[in-house]
Amino acid sequence: MPKHEFEVAMTCEGCSGAVTRVLNKLEGVTFEIDLPQKLVWIESDKDVEVLMQTLQKCGKEVKYNGTK
Repeated sequence: MPKHEFEVAMTCEGCSGAVTRVLNKLEGVTFEIDLPQKLVWIESDKDVEVLMQTLQKCGKEVKYNGTK
């Protein structure tokens, strides 16, 4: 399963909590959040566009960095 890296404009625990809440609604994904580096890694077979749209629901700026 590919691991996708996203840069999300998170500044606090509330921001990372919002990311956690939106990603928990998706089935078939596992994820890791690095708040100090403002990075989110998502392991999923879902399309990158679906993951991007899901992350944008938390109201933060999102940038796709590619697969790792």
